[in-house]
Amino acid sequence: MARIQWLADGVKLPDLDYPLIEKWIDSVVASFQRITGPLTYIFCDDQKILEVNREFLQHDYFTDIITFDDCRGALVRGDIFISLDTVASNAEQVGATYGQELRRVIIHGILHLCGINDKGPGEREIMESHENRALALLNNLENPGNPENTENCVNPENPDNSPNSDEI
Repeated sequence: MARIQWLADGVKLPDLDYPLIEKWIDSVVASFQRITGPLTYIFCDDQKILEVNREFLQHDYFTDIITFDDCRGALVRGDIFISLDTVASNAEQVGATYGQELRRVIIHGILHLCGINDKGPGEREIMESHENRALALLNNLENPGNPENTENCVNPENPDNSPNSDEI
């Protein structure tokens, strides 16, 4: 079995550079001192994610992502449902491209599996900060050697970007 599975339910599998996305996921997971285990991404439409939301979470609304956590210690594992319909509408609402928003949502699920929450007071801002760092890391992987790409990257040695003793 592949470590990361990419499935589509009722939609076409998005056109992504999957080997690059997997390398990115591994880098983000490693920045939390964790190991990427079996992950399954299921891309679907709004009707399917609503069905999943109702059945498993008893929520009666659309969402862009539902993450089922099956982590074991440092091993990051789980199933992640992503509604491509909601990704498209969210991209339009926030002024992002579909590809940008899809990448943000892909890593959002991983961040949840790494312990980052977004429902409590102040947590949304923390999640967004981690998303932005992860997206900067992806940009660096896509365009290596560009010094502008490293400013907001997740540093695997220092995932919170807190200053070390040499910087104080």
